[in-house]
Amino acid sequence: MSTTWIIVIVAIAVIALLAVAIAVAGRRHRLDKRREEASGLREQAQTRARSAKQAELAAEEQAERAKRERAAAEEHAARAREVDPDVDDSDREREDTAAW
Repeated sequence: MSTTWIIVIVAIAVIALLAVAIAVAGRRHRLDKRREEASGLREQAQTRARSAKQAELAAEEQAERAKRERAAAEEHAARAREVDPDVDDSDREREDTAAW
């Protein structure tokens, strides 16, 4: 073999190795970017999940308050029917059965 062919083969081998190294580095860079993006998305998901849980708890608490207020209103209405001198007993019974 002549010296020229050896130099050509070595040059081709070096270029091939450089191409492989660049491809590997590019793939690694893309994977790192995707990992960073996934990490950011996970953080957003966790933040939104916490926010949703807090909203659910607040809604449940508000529903409980509304139930207590409704019960208090019904108690006051019942007491008003008992005290009202203009309501006779048949009207009271009709109102009591209508409330059910």
